[in-house]
Amino acid sequence: MSERFDVMVIGAGIAGASVAAELQSRMKVVVLEMEERPGYHSTGRSAAMYVPTYGPPMILALTRASGDFFHHPPSGFTEAPLLSPRGELMLVDAGHEAEAAKARALGLEEISMDEVRALIPLIRPESISVALIDRGAEDIDVDLVHQGFLKRFRAAGGRLDCDHRVTGLERRGGVWTATTGAGTFEAPVVVNAAGAWADEVAKLAGVRTIGLQPKRRSAALVSPPEGVDVSGWPLTFGAGETFYFKPISGKVMISPAEATPVDPHDAWADDMKIAEAIELYQMHMDHEITRLEYTWGGLRSFVADGEPVVGYDPHAEGFFWLAGQGGYGIQTSPALSHSAAALICHEEMPADVVAEGASAAAISPNRFGAAE
Repeated sequence: MSERFDVMVIGAGIAGASVAAELQSRMKVVVLEMEERPGYHSTGRSAAMYVPTYGPPMILALTRASGDFFHHPPSGFTEAPLLSPRGELMLVDAGHEAEAAKARALGLEEISMDEVRALIPLIRPESISVALIDRGAEDIDVDLVHQGFLKRFRAAGGRLDCDHRVTGLERRGGVWTATTGAGTFEAPVVVNAAGAWADEVAKLAGVRTIGLQPKRRSAALVSPPEGVDVSGWPLTFGAGETFYFKPISGKVMISPAEATPVDPHDAWADDMKIAEAIELYQMHMDHEITRLEYTWGGLRSFVADGEPVVGYDPHAEGFFWLAGQGGYGIQTSPALSHSAAALICHEEMPADVVAEGASAAAISPNRFGAAE
């Protein structure tokens, strides 16, 4: 016998967990996660930053609209701050002046080389021509955010089933039936929050895909020079996103900031890209790296215009997309989940989100045209 719910959410990463938490007070919701634990893929491998000046227009609007939640989370959501000061520093060298102009337009402030050295004493000033800073960028405690949404979901009676990969999805009589290795589940609405696998879920349902492209990003962890405290360093990146680095638990994370198209999979680091990032890092820093502590990879999934896809599919009744967040899923999660929950319930976008410049039309799957 199938178990019946009002809404099935496929995927328990930040997208699925947050929208399920928003919906559970109004509906009976089940979250089906293919891995043994939630947040195994992109959510658990995030760069963990809240940067209101980073991303395309709808991402910027959703990030701004999420700020109040992060700074003043609901009672009981967490016992510790979700954000902490970090800052974001942009290093500009010859050939990237256009990126610097764009950064200034977004509000980044040019700072002197003396201030750069005060922030990061190991920097080589001769390697850059200009430095710009976003003082409002902050660290996000990704685990606290993700677990806060899951706790809220469970407290309201929601059900999370891990190790439940959906292997079949069909609609009959106004109801979607999801087949998993542990049984079947039914609901009139299915929310596709499967991250890099969202197009694969659509194929199971016989729904047209949205051209979602997972892109790999690699990272490595290295030790700083002996006696150097890196805890106060800002997240620092090369103009044009050639590489970036930030402190993590007394170490330095370095990433080539690549976006290599791949199929959805359990991502690993690209050793060649890591080597290129280390070379760039050493060009800018008085820090010779002889050993990598750890490397890893993650997937960031995009559609062609770089904006998220949120809304009911125009050709498949009850099939709701919540995908394509790219590398911005954590920092937009409060506003995006609030918006998605409203749209699932056939309501208007929340007024506070619209006030920041977001619109349902700009993130709707309808924007991809009428092709079947």
